Amino acid sequence: MLLVVMDVLLLLVVLLAVCCPVHGTWDSCGGSCGRPIAFRYGKLRIVGGTDAQPGVWPWIVSIEAPLEGGMAHICGGSLIRSQWVLTSAQCFIEARNITMWQVVVGATRLTQLGPKAQVRNIKRLLVHQHYSNVTQRNDIALLELEQPVQCNSYVQLACVPDASLRVSELTECYVSGWGARIARAGGSAYVLQEAQVHLIDAGVCNSSGWYRGAIHTHNICAGYPQGGIDTCQGDSGGPLVCQDKSADYFWLVGLTSWGMGCARAKKPGVYTSTQHFYNWILEQMGLHTAVATTARPQPAFASTPVQRPRPTPIEVGRFTPCPFPVQKLRDLLTRLQEFVHFLKGGNV
Repeated sequence: MLLVVMDVLLLLVVLLAVCCPVHGTWDSCGGSCGRPIAFRYGKLRIVGGTDAQPGVWPWIVSIEAPLEGGMAHICGGSLIRSQWVLTSAQCFIEARNITMWQVVVGATRLTQLGPKAQVRNIKRLLVHQHYSNVTQRNDIALLELEQPVQCNSYVQLACVPDASLRVSELTECYVSGWGARIARAGGSAYVLQEAQVHLIDAGVCNSSGWYRGAIHTHNICAGYPQGGIDTCQGDSGGPLVCQDKSADYFWLVGLTSWGMGCARAKKPGVYTSTQHFYNWILEQMGLHTAVATTARPQPAFASTPVQRPRPTPIEVGRFTPCPFPVQKLRDLLTRLQEFVHFLKGGNV
């Protein structure tokens, strides 16, 4: 029996080494997306403009530009692949020498990055070709990093939804950033802030007394009718994420774009819909929709009464991934190792 188990272990090791080498950039991100550390080690806090704990939003990045001999936070962004960051186009209206800018990943305090933070230079900036800095239409951009980041508990990928996700059905949504404030006063300077928000129907957001028709199909409104909690200056490009109601991961549904003031009544934050630009994102990264919709891994939906295609996060690698989810394979390997140890103990 012990020899059989050992043979199985050897086979699994070979599979991991050949199919999913641990040094590959795809595998360094664990074959998953949208799962913050908070779900592994405790329940996520309900927030309202407070300091975020390390690892709670592991996909958020700080985009920084040279300023007076140092680096200054300009905008937020989200890591969607090991070498790609999704953010807002408005962050680069007056950008010069973009290769001198940098992206900080895995940090909570910008003044004390800590051992888990990674800093990368920017190789390439791709702004949407139809972006307008007057109307803020098509406010989306991609950054290609010079070197891929290594994913860990504090650095993970965000899940970008395709057209099959019903974003309006998501009820628990959060914003985060290092901006001037995420409304309620009291947040610490240079410490990542987080706040819970609600998605607001576009019809309401476009109504009289609100934004009077300025919200388009590529926008999402989020906040509160009474105001009080919102994103603000410096939060542009940062993530609006919503928890999948039947699983333990989040969808990156929006990028902080604009608003009338900060935290005003009937003037919630306006976000760029990542779902609307799903195909554009794939094209810019050199991927094809057909490849992304069949590649693994992808978060698994719990069964629901309404059957529909699974949304596909664009966090797949350039190579054909394992036909079996990496994490499950590793979990099985660990269990088998424990079983072998038990058998050895029983034979002593």
